[in-house]
Amino acid sequence: MDKIIALLTTSEGRIGRQQWWIGVVAMIVVGIIASIVIGIISFGNATIFGWLVVLLNLALLWPSYNIGIKRRHDRDNDGTDLKIMLGVSVLLNILTATGIGSSVVDIGGGVMMPQPALWLTIINLLFAVFAIYMLVQLGFLKGTTGANTYGSDPLGT
Repeated sequence: MDKIIALLTTSEGRIGRQQWWIGVVAMIVVGIIASIVIGIISFGNATIFGWLVVLLNLALLWPSYNIGIKRRHDRDNDGTDLKIMLGVSVLLNILTATGIGSSVVDIGGGVMMPQPALWLTIINLLFAVFAIYMLVQLGFLKGTTGANTYGSDPLGT
């Protein structure tokens, strides 16, 4: 358990893909449990739900940064792209919670759903492409063999 806590709370050094996936799975489990709790305590109120999701996103930001930056360090990268991805993620989350860039439309039967504006849809699509790029960088590509600028090889080669 101490290894997982250290994995999620420190940003120094390098980690391999396996450790990154362990950290991601741990955060997914926490996120699912927290989302269920948020759904229960928001009582179906979309505004409360949106702001509680923003708080959840902010709570998971530090561990996301820590495991991501260590993976970027493993690939001998300073992690600027990771910082951009996390910042844009928070911004998009806040836009969703505030309703900026969305309008509510009746989809029939009195059911109202938010519909994003074209500009927000394009930004979300661009973010999705960038997120896929980051997933490949963090989760699938091998790190630098041997020592690099950020430390020794986590695989010990």
